[in-house]
Amino acid sequence: MTATHAKRAFKYRFHPTDAQAVELSRTFGCVRKVYNLALAARTEAWARQERVNYNATSAMLTAWKRTEDLAYLNEVSSVPLQQCLRHLQAAFTHFFGKRAGYPKFKSRKKSRRSAEYTTSGFRFDDGRLTLAKMTEPLDIVWSRPLPEDAKPSTVTVSQDAAGRWFVSMLVEDPSVRPLPATDTAIGVDVGLDHLLTLSTGEKIANPRHERRDRARLALAQRRLAKKARGDGANRRKARRKVAKVYARIADRRRDGLRKLTTRLVRENQTIVIEDLTVRNMVRNRSLARAISDASWREFRSMLEYKSAWYGRDVVAVDRFFPSSRLCSVCGTLQDKMPLSVRTWTCDCGATHDRDVNAAKNLLAVGLTVSACGAGVRPQRSTPGGQSAVKQETSRREP
Repeated sequence: MTATHAKRAFKYRFHPTDAQAVELSRTFGCVRKVYNLALAARTEAWARQERVNYNATSAMLTAWKRTEDLAYLNEVSSVPLQQCLRHLQAAFTHFFGKRAGYPKFKSRKKSRRSAEYTTSGFRFDDGRLTLAKMTEPLDIVWSRPLPEDAKPSTVTVSQDAAGRWFVSMLVEDPSVRPLPATDTAIGVDVGLDHLLTLSTGEKIANPRHERRDRARLALAQRRLAKKARGDGANRRKARRKVAKVYARIADRRRDGLRKLTTRLVRENQTIVIEDLTVRNMVRNRSLARAISDASWREFRSMLEYKSAWYGRDVVAVDRFFPSSRLCSVCGTLQDKMPLSVRTWTCDCGATHDRDVNAAKNLLAVGLTVSACGAGVRPQRSTPGGQSAVKQETSRREP
């Protein structure tokens, strides 16, 4: 039998010709149109207590192409149009499974501009990628090599708000395999003064990427606000300049988190974090900007998928577990611990740095569940009556 490897997406920038840019923009518009038409049809059927599946919307697409008003759908590749119907089916599957809200219509200005091609919609030979309906290959900036003999199973082309073009290729990557097991474990406490505090006592500075570019962002936003409302060329240029600043911030933030999470996963077998509800925390107006800039949710997401790739374990401790108020030496629980208190001394005589102490407590309770085995929930009561720990399990790619 042939061994299978985890699938991994490799994303690159590319520079389309004028003809390719026009073709792709037309494809993005058709994908959005078909998605919205199919969503409207399924919503109407839902109101009649009927269910419309992918096969039904695929038949609708064929009928739409035959109408005079929607004949332009024949001008683009049919593959991205079929794929958007599959994405809509997946969205409804998540909705019916109570894992997501009801699917939303795509907006021309706000929705992501993208199109997905399967193997029948592109040709990849000798590092040259040519999409359906195109005669020339894409001019890709190969910032890193693909795995040897890689054959993409899907290709996703997108354009961000800053006007940059990207192509993402999903391939089997033989380098993604479990790392040698170790006996090292670490507790991680996230924060704002320091992005991470580790149970070893190490503190990792918060780079505050948004704050570093705040003046540039404010200037671009002021210039945009002065432009006349509408879809004029000057307003589009000003909007794109704002988007470029945001893209610069997001790129630096993502790069830093990738390096940081890779280091943690490579060095530790078990990583214990706190199960924070970031969505609720950003409702605090005084901290929302700083919390969003820290990007705790993206940090956790990266930790989880990389741990699944490399055979590591991520344990999430319940958010109500009093990690900051519990003495990591004697276990005494303090009644109150305002955020302004950064160091404190327990009755046992131990003096604690608030964040280091929290990381040590997270590690201790996380190791309890690791010792018991994956999926075990110790019956340790916490405020709110919730269990102290839950094991994060991610399905690994074959």
